[in-house]
Amino acid sequence: MPERHESSARRKPRGRWWRGFTGSVAAGLAVLAVGMLVVGVLCLVNGASGPGPLKLVGHSVAAVIALVLQRVADRRVGKAAVGAGVGVLVVAGVAFSLLWWF
Repeated sequence: MPERHESSARRKPRGRWWRGFTGSVAAGLAVLAVGMLVVGVLCLVNGASGPGPLKLVGHSVAAVIALVLQRVADRRVGKAAVGAGVGVLVVAGVAFSLLWWF
């Protein structure tokens, strides 16, 4: 019986790659939001036309939503984790399409 316990202890947790992937996307959104805020402040200080308030707020809101969803994905298992991970990708896709293509 101890062998069964040891073999289950050696297994990698399921969904590890999924959490890593969605975590990277959420972290990327957060870094992008901080970068946009820095560029916005620099443009404001230098008198240049910056990214504008819609893009600054949009990136920040998208990053916060993605990070909250990623926290759910990291702390839950099963359908809740998958759904939160999909939510991160949806938020990233919407932010990319609305804030960069238009």
